[in-house]
Amino acid sequence: MKLNDGFAITTTYDILEEMASGGGPANALVALGYAGWGPGQIESELARNSWLTVEADSALVFATSDEGKWKHALGKLGVEALALSAAGGRA
Repeated sequence: MKLNDGFAITTTYDILEEMASGGGPANALVALGYAGWGPGQIESELARNSWLTVEADSALVFATSDEGKWKHALGKLGVEALALSAAGGRA
């Protein structure tokens, strides 16, 4: 499923076979896991500012080390990690 001009997502096994044979996308991030939310839960959490969100870009997703992704994403928001608080709110 195409998300935008730079990203697509799939849950099918055939893309792994294609990548293993040298085909598939030029850049890929393979993730395996599970996250479950109840109906309306993620929308409610986003409305309460429980999540920081940032526009994804190729450099963040594919060229930044896993250890550096958090700092890179915070930098896109203009936020220093030490300025974060465990308490949420609105300014």
